[in-house]
Amino acid sequence: MAPRQKKKTIGLALGGGGARGLAHIGVIKALRDAEIQIDYIAGTSMGALIGGFYAATKDIDTLEKLFLSVKEKDMLPVRKLLRAHKKAESPFRDTRPVIEMLKSHIKGISIEKCTIPFSAIATDVKNGETVILKKGLLTTAIQASAALPILFAPVPVGGRLLADGGLVDPVPADVVRDMGAEFVIAVDVSKEWPDISEETISIHGIKSLIADVLPALEFQIARHVLEKADIVLHPPVAKYHWADFPEAEDLIQLGTAEAAYYVTQIRNGAGYPKPVRTPLQKITDFLFDANR
Repeated sequence: MAPRQKKKTIGLALGGGGARGLAHIGVIKALRDAEIQIDYIAGTSMGALIGGFYAATKDIDTLEKLFLSVKEKDMLPVRKLLRAHKKAESPFRDTRPVIEMLKSHIKGISIEKCTIPFSAIATDVKNGETVILKKGLLTTAIQASAALPILFAPVPVGGRLLADGGLVDPVPADVVRDMGAEFVIAVDVSKEWPDISEETISIHGIKSLIADVLPALEFQIARHVLEKADIVLHPPVAKYHWADFPEAEDLIQLGTAEAAYYVTQIRNGAGYPKPVRTPLQKITDFLFDANR
């Protein structure tokens, strides 16, 4: 009998993508249900929000319930911002409805106190350098990592002005590897380049267009970083807009299905033994495990 493979530490790299990043919740749920432990998390933008919350609380169910409760009216500040004309009001806002919704659950928690080691990725707007936030207030790190240019103001941290980390490291597989992960799972929810026309610009407006183009640029950057991952999950969420938070249920389910499909591959790659299964669970595994 061949010796059992040594179990590897697992790192989760969660990319940006606005509402598309809700698929990260589904990925984490699938890994939890498969009894696969996450040892390190690095996140960019929405990935920092989802990853940071879970790293601090290990409570993915509460996070899911919070997003499932989001209604269209809850996103009105963002929708209004997208429709606003530059002359009418400032293009920057200091509040993000989604982050405000989560603050009561993670307020006052520092990154150093997270249950799972965590890093958030941001961009220094003055020189374009990558900034890896590994200490300080978790909420501040999330705000900085998710400060999408054009829509939100840069966040001052440690004497630097920081913006969305997707500009430099959209899916931080390299960061979570450097944190100590021996097996890296990356989750990429970015979009390829959008179909741009004069009609598109006139209907959706230049700000909305820029918000779509930035994730496409992140897609191009991420292709190189993803080489650091052992496995890359691509939940099929490209058709969703970055502000489609009311579609949380579908987005989460797509993440769950994507991760569940690759559970056996992840388990084999990371040296994870299968958990003890009941006879009924074994029948279910046989019927639905596409990777056996």
